[in-house]
Amino acid sequence: MATIVPYPENQSPVILTTSQMLTTGMDAPTCRNIVLFKPINSIVDFKQIIGRGTRVSEEHGKYFFTILDYVGATRLFYDPEFDGEPVRRVKTVIDLQGNETEIEDSEEGTLSPEQTEFGVSEIALSLRELPRKYYVDNVTVYIAGEQAFELDPNGSILRTVEFTDYVTEKVRRLNLTAAHLRQAWPRTEQRREILEQLRQYGIDPVHLASVTHHEEADSLDLLLHVAYSAPLVSRRERAEKVRQKKTNFFNTFTPAARQILDTLLEKYADYGIGEFDQLPRLLQVSPFDNYGSPYEIYQLFGGAEKLLQVVDELQKFLYE
Repeated sequence: MATIVPYPENQSPVILTTSQMLTTGMDAPTCRNIVLFKPINSIVDFKQIIGRGTRVSEEHGKYFFTILDYVGATRLFYDPEFDGEPVRRVKTVIDLQGNETEIEDSEEGTLSPEQTEFGVSEIALSLRELPRKYYVDNVTVYIAGEQAFELDPNGSILRTVEFTDYVTEKVRRLNLTAAHLRQAWPRTEQRREILEQLRQYGIDPVHLASVTHHEEADSLDLLLHVAYSAPLVSRRERAEKVRQKKTNFFNTFTPAARQILDTLLEKYADYGIGEFDQLPRLLQVSPFDNYGSPYEIYQLFGGAEKLLQVVDELQKFLYE
């Protein structure tokens, strides 16, 4: 572990030493950076190392420090034995419209939302922005972040990387270039092949959307965004563009058939392109069952094979 300590008179780091050199009793209040290079399995050692940065130095304007963690050692912060139970608890009650109606603070008591403009409300807001809430043994827990663990080619070193960085690396290693992905994705069989390749590395676009909080994005756009920094486009935006730009295509069908195609686009906007891969099953469930049996729906397009061709064309329009 490395600790970077600047002299108070100098704005740049001038001393670099391992944390073991700064043993108990050594005070370095100007320490601003703790760099973790090797795994730590001892909570005591972790406290000693992190403690080098927790000293406050008002004289030198040092009120915080930065941890640069290359090995995932900061996971120990989430160990309940690290520092025991939190000294402060905040509970927010929210009505059906999403408005805060009551906030209970273990330090301040019960407060109104107006009383928490610069305090508890910020904490409540940060918690409310988290995508899901989990319960373990009746205790509420949150996913603070996700990492991927991978053995090196020799199988001897366990490497820790951010999940999005892991996805980027695998997409590029599989030679899934942006051009190739855009060309192959509208074709059902090629898309399935790409998804199978990704799943072999534990990558699922649905899970990736949850991790990145982009559940509304198309899987293709999300992969391009993570791997190649491409702009994100929502599925609904893609569906609306097809409706606007392909009116001539839709006008070649009867009103009843157009209604089927419009409902297919709605399904895509809500759930993704995978809905098109399950067309026979999809036509048996709501709202398609309101339009008649699958056979009757096929006949609106001149038969099952014709409908499949139309759906293939619709997919190509979505990814133009």
